[in-house]
Amino acid sequence: MQVKIHPSWKAVLSEEFEKPYFNHLIDFVKSEYTHYTCYPKGSQIFSAFDHCHFNDVKVVIIGQDPYHGPNQANGLCFSVNDGIPFPPSLNNIFREIETDLSKPLPKTGNLERWADQGVLLLNATLTVRKGEAGSHQKKGWETFTDAVIQKVSSEREQVVFLLWGGFAQNKRALIDTSKHLILTSGHPSPLSANRGLWFGNKHFSKTNEYLKSLGRQEIDW
Repeated sequence: MQVKIHPSWKAVLSEEFEKPYFNHLIDFVKSEYTHYTCYPKGSQIFSAFDHCHFNDVKVVIIGQDPYHGPNQANGLCFSVNDGIPFPPSLNNIFREIETDLSKPLPKTGNLERWADQGVLLLNATLTVRKGEAGSHQKKGWETFTDAVIQKVSSEREQVVFLLWGGFAQNKRALIDTSKHLILTSGHPSPLSANRGLWFGNKHFSKTNEYLKSLGRQEIDW
């Protein structure tokens, strides 16, 4: 089966695409997109991989589910399309960047600018039915995205993994901690942030300090 994904990822994930679970997953997704409104649009399902090629990955941020409101999701975790108001978690991410790096809040919540610099913005589940959070969970996406994390861990060196909240931190077991940097904190959602578990984590400056220490280009957050 042909999957429209950047060739750099196709090379490392080719075995995954041939497994029975993945074929079942694609059949499920095709059926859902045929019978219901789903997000993101079909051409953006693999946007995280199209904007951040395998050999360019410097940072991995793990989300859970795409936004399920109209015109929000664009295939990158926490990111929204141009012109869409910032969801609460994204707003808190930008507020932390503002205090951590003294950068003003951006005009757009579209994080393609991060992905193009080597930030893999990976949701554990890549699709969702309109208005039904979690509706495409446990259909095979998590198996696929866990394999992605393992491939980055095993075949790349010195990547920064930002694990925000319990769900993302459960992915720690997939990552070789001897050769990658893992930074953890509470989730940027208001529930967690308002309990003091998000603000002040300085993950953005810490990431750049690590990249700089390796002589690599820092991320323009």
